[in-house]
Amino acid sequence: MKNKNSGRLWPYAIGGAITLVFGFCVATVIVTSKADIQESDSYMTHYQDADAKANELIKSRIAFDKKYKLKYETEKLSENGCDVKYSLTTLDGKPVKNAKMLLAISRPEVETYNKTIKNPIIENNLYVFNDVKFPKAGVWNLLLKVNVGNDSRFYDIKTDTRIKHDRSVKEASTY
Repeated sequence: MKNKNSGRLWPYAIGGAITLVFGFCVATVIVTSKADIQESDSYMTHYQDADAKANELIKSRIAFDKKYKLKYETEKLSENGCDVKYSLTTLDGKPVKNAKMLLAISRPEVETYNKTIKNPIIENNLYVFNDVKFPKAGVWNLLLKVNVGNDSRFYDIKTDTRIKHDRSVKEASTY
């Protein structure tokens, strides 16, 4: 004797599985909509613009690196304020004096501490952003935009207020 009820169970199992998957999809959307997601601001613009201009940005960086050397020179970042320094020279070592620089400072996880600083002073052939305060100890993103005439480059480094002279930070053209 065969059990006639065994053929009626599988449609309920498939219906239950579909309902369960749909429920997981709805739960995923609800949970992610409540998450504190930070939008990327690479290249000091929205990621859509950076993506659309990716080839131009890469070509610009390559052209800049064929003419200039850019290097992060700060010894130690401090929460209480410090000078953020960069050197900019031609490939043969001559200092470049007519560059325009813009420094964007941010924390990796939140936008609360974002800050943009313009117009560094030039001291001893270094571009110096004076008395930059980092209100919290830990990791910081420093994104520098450099313009020399028609040439431009972005130099993004991650550094830490707890480390003196971060040896992992190299010359810009090596990135």
